[in-house]
Amino acid sequence: MSDYVAQPFRVEELVAAVSRVLGRPNPPPARFVAEPRDAGEDADGQMVGNSAAMREIKSCLARIAAADSNVLITGETGTGKELAAQFIHRASPRRNKPMVCINCAAIPDSLIESELFGFERGAFTGALCKTAGQLERADGGAVFLDEVGEMSPFAQAKILRVIEGKEINRLGGRAAIRLNVRFVAATNQDLEKLTAEHRFRQDLYFRLNIVGVHLPSLRERRDDLPDLFHHYIAEMNRRFRRTVVGFTEDAYNRLLAHSWPGNIRELRNLLEAIFVNLPQEDVTHVDLPIEFSRRISDAADTPASERDRLLSALLCTKWNKSKAAKQLHWSRMTIYRKIAKYRLCA
Repeated sequence: MSDYVAQPFRVEELVAAVSRVLGRPNPPPARFVAEPRDAGEDADGQMVGNSAAMREIKSCLARIAAADSNVLITGETGTGKELAAQFIHRASPRRNKPMVCINCAAIPDSLIESELFGFERGAFTGALCKTAGQLERADGGAVFLDEVGEMSPFAQAKILRVIEGKEINRLGGRAAIRLNVRFVAATNQDLEKLTAEHRFRQDLYFRLNIVGVHLPSLRERRDDLPDLFHHYIAEMNRRFRRTVVGFTEDAYNRLLAHSWPGNIRELRNLLEAIFVNLPQEDVTHVDLPIEFSRRISDAADTPASERDRLLSALLCTKWNKSKAAKQLHWSRMTIYRKIAKYRLCA
């Protein structure tokens, strides 16, 4: 068996499977129609997709959830790292306790201790009553450290001490408070590279990366695009009270041709921008934002293969990886990973 179609299937899926078996190009549908979906269909946290890559990721997350180890989730911006963290928490034995989300890039060092550990009444000017910190509020549950790569050295030291000692002290307090939490961290940066550059504590990296999972980019699971279109068209129809059915052939082909550097977040934001323009039953190419259409046209003039695109960007920027990442709309971590993958060197 060289291909298969799982039931229930759509006609376009069957046609695509037959075309692959016969070695013919996959014919684009004359019209992409989004099937109605229930609001609560994606009970796993809206991790939409049934490609081989997504099935493997969901299976991996389910295994991770059953354990109680700390987790490090990596992936490009917009790949759904927070959704993966929520998936892990909801499937874990800690599901009945809260998961507190902390944006590591948003808390200044001057507020780290009061925000994370809480404070006693009178601990400082304005401390009018005893207040629990974010870590204490997560007791029994989980703490999600978002953008952990952006954490300052001062904050890294504080978090490391909590992970190792499993206790905290409120500002102005004398008694230590025992803490029972699971840490789930996420980043779009290369923490191994940051530790090598002494910008991230190696001991903290090893404490967080007991179990690691990398989320694939949307480019690496393009088979999920139809399901994602279905899901977000249904979501936007509910939100904007519209009855959009799908895309015309031209609009659909333009969406399929896009590389989606911003991943799922970019896809969702694009559909929201389309709905703001109040499309009719079918979204046409005219409904697509002008900036998006321009990027599609620019992409048509670039080399086809990913390796060629990367090499072209590196040559144009004289191997400046930051400029190449900006030109390709990739993260620096992706640039380094792709350079290693294709064994490129200056």
